[in-house]
Amino acid sequence: MSLMALDVGSKRIGVAVADPTGTFALPVTVIDRTNLKADLERICGLAGEYDADEMVVGYPITLSGERGLAAEKIDRFVEQLARVFVGRIHRVDERMTTAQATKSLIAADVRRSKRKTVVDKMAAALILETFLARRRSGTSA
Repeated sequence: MSLMALDVGSKRIGVAVADPTGTFALPVTVIDRTNLKADLERICGLAGEYDADEMVVGYPITLSGERGLAAEKIDRFVEQLARVFVGRIHRVDERMTTAQATKSLIAADVRRSKRKTVVDKMAAALILETFLARRRSGTSA
């Protein structure tokens, strides 16, 4: 059994999985969003492919630490995901993960056109790394 993480955006969903030991987060793919039903089917298909029994979803808390409109959208998304995914779903603060992923790609001299295709799955990996670190340290995830 394993963990899968999602960085849910309005246009794309970044997907990452944990390695079998639960130590590392590995960027997997980016789902181009079409409609909720198709998005959820694709996520569940990937969860089955990677034997994921837990899902970690990036939760967009505002910089001041409050829930905003984006968090409400994710709450609705997670409600729908919970109807089709049988495992546990965790929310993890995703503040700055996309910015951090973009910064890493720029530092690695990745072209802008290429960054667009990988930034979301890298952000999902950062979300998963946060969750794994908290789980290892025993802090609530």
